[in-house]
Amino acid sequence: MASEAKALFLDRDGTLIVDVGYPRDPAQVTLIDGAVEALRAAKALGYQLIIISNQSGVGHGLIRPEEAARVQERVAELLAEQGVVLDAAYFCPHAPDDACSCRKPSPEMLLSAARDRSLELSRSVMVGDKASDVEAGRAAGCKTVLYGTDARIAADLVTPSWSAILSQLAVW
Repeated sequence: MASEAKALFLDRDGTLIVDVGYPRDPAQVTLIDGAVEALRAAKALGYQLIIISNQSGVGHGLIRPEEAARVQERVAELLAEQGVVLDAAYFCPHAPDDACSCRKPSPEMLLSAARDRSLELSRSVMVGDKASDVEAGRAAGCKTVLYGTDARIAADLVTPSWSAILSQLAVW
């Protein structure tokens, strides 16, 4: 029998938190308006909340792994303070020219999460602010949301509004 578990896969920088380039200091972490309320409601709809994020600053040597870990701890802390607990987080620490298998647009981090957490990818959704996020979600068999306004990127939903994302999640 197939799993009924579903996930809301979330890019982090530019989707959950304000994109500041290569965040290395937890003080740089600011949640994007509307994200907390939408994530809280997505949890109530039965979605697991899983971050799927490229962190090439580590691969480029711009951020040390321990700095990246502290930034992620701050993200989780800010969400938890508002009643949102992440179920998991997957990161690709490689630079684009490292030719790894995990960097989005590869679906590998989503596939790993699905294996680890017994998720049904066809019931899951990938939300991100870049074409690589949408491509990874599509390649994994998920519905896709572009958090932004670039109509050149073909996603199931293109919107700069977390409330619009939540409305769509309720019908998917």
